[in-house]
Amino acid sequence: MKVLLINGSPSQDGCTAIAISHIARTLNERGVQTQVCHIGKKVKGGCRGCGGCSKLGRCVMDDCVNQVLDLAAEADGFVFASPVHYASPTGDMIAFMDRLFYAGGGLMRFKPAAVAVVARRGGCSASSDALLKYPMINQMPVVSADYWPMAHGNGAARDLEQDAEGVHTMETIGRNMAWMLKSIEAGKKAGIEPEYVNKEAWTNFVR
Repeated sequence: MKVLLINGSPSQDGCTAIAISHIARTLNERGVQTQVCHIGKKVKGGCRGCGGCSKLGRCVMDDCVNQVLDLAAEADGFVFASPVHYASPTGDMIAFMDRLFYAGGGLMRFKPAAVAVVARRGGCSASSDALLKYPMINQMPVVSADYWPMAHGNGAARDLEQDAEGVHTMETIGRNMAWMLKSIEAGKKAGIEPEYVNKEAWTNFVR
């Protein structure tokens, strides 16, 4: 089993990296492999709505989105993490998520997903809500914790280690992700598979 952890921070070694390192370590301790993908500063732009991905199976803008798509098929779970910028995930993270899910939603369907957000002080709830909408419209089981998936730090990565509750929350995400992955694996061995029904009704409410 393997989990991809997406770090949407412009800083590769900042507080967001420390937060997801606690998730990764907890997963590793339970026999789950992890891979961190740092996408901050690598996103070429937001979705253009061109529909090219429906023909290519990947985004027409070749950057970190397609690199993650190449890994997504072999991944069993995902963690999407971002620092808070103006009570929202980073602009790059939103652009990345829009394009990733348009181009490769099918590769992630029915695979567990968690989100994690990091702030100096406020905006975490709004930011986690923004990230959660992606797995929730893609039939991905959401991995929860025992509190909102947030941790706090300011600048220096070591700051986050002082947020004992935030560290506990990240570790809880790791524990729950490992449990869910193992439960899904056990279900598949017992012959239980998810049911996918292709949507044929698209309603825009125009009369």
